[in-house]
Amino acid sequence: QVQLVESGGGLVQAGGSLRLSCAASGPTISSYAMGWFRQAPGKEREIVAAIGRSGHSLSYADYVKGRIAISRDNAKNMVYLQMNSLTPDDTAVYFCAASYVLHDGVAHTYNIWGQGTQVTVSS
Repeated sequence: QVQLVESGGGLVQAGGSLRLSCAASGPTISSYAMGWFRQAPGKEREIVAAIGRSGHSLSYADYVKGRIAISRDNAKNMVYLQMNSLTPDDTAVYFCAASYVLHDGVAHTYNIWGQGTQVTVSS
């Protein structure tokens, strides 16, 4: 089973950028739809972005459209989340997730999760 490890989080000023990485070990992620989620203190976990197996299918939460881009490199077993124009509302723990699928669309449920990486945006 795929195991996921996130990195790239940290402290950034409002308006800044961060690139999160998700490194997968085990089987190739080419059979998995991938997603990024986030959970802010006192709030439920929410979807940020999702990507299909080949990278052609993309989906973004309305609140991040235009500011965030998800991508993947199946050859490297990596998934990325480029975040720009960050605001304090983006402060959260960001999680990478995977779902084994037989199609090339985005997944709606995920059963494999990383431990998360903290993103803190100061005003």
